[in-house]
Amino acid sequence: MGQGAEPRRRGKAFDEELGAAVARAQEGDEGAFEVAYRLVQPGMLGYLRGLVGDEAEDVAAEAWLEIARDLGRFRGDGAGFRGWTATIARHRALDHLRRLKVRPRASGLEQDLLELPDGRDTSAEALESISTGAALELIAGLPRDQAEAVLLRVVVGLDGPSTARVLGKRPGAVRTAAYRGLKRLAEQVGPGRVTDDGSRTLGETR
Repeated sequence: MGQGAEPRRRGKAFDEELGAAVARAQEGDEGAFEVAYRLVQPGMLGYLRGLVGDEAEDVAAEAWLEIARDLGRFRGDGAGFRGWTATIARHRALDHLRRLKVRPRASGLEQDLLELPDGRDTSAEALESISTGAALELIAGLPRDQAEAVLLRVVVGLDGPSTARVLGKRPGAVRTAAYRGLKRLAEQVGPGRVTDDGSRTLGETR
């Protein structure tokens, strides 16, 4: 599966690597910025494809220009950097959509779902247990608030509080949206369960 065959590393080790790269980049290490870019870009593209479809790469490029410009102002660890960059990407996507006068959509995730360098969890496995085309169709069919919460949780890999900050909503509202969205996906894929925080869904689908 190309890049999708790489070890999935999102989690503590992933964020430690990302945090170290960001710290070095803030000290002027251009190579470290490239490492941070490589770690964050696949998830960012997946999220943006869910919002702006085929324009995701252009919007991501705008986001990275802002990220590079404001990098010195960032304070936080690797997980915080993922949340910060997702917020910037979302703002650029919404600006783009306002220019086009269209609403965000959940679409265009086929390749990105295969390329994410993330850690295993049952919600991600749920999407991988079906074809990427089917995953795309399922996510696209969710209400916007649920789709965006699922994208941030599963594709970008944010936790509940970070997702709430990106969306500018109360954690409880985002938790509910993620729960409902992942539950709906679980019902489409097979039997299982969804926890209250929406972070783990589905039992064995075999």
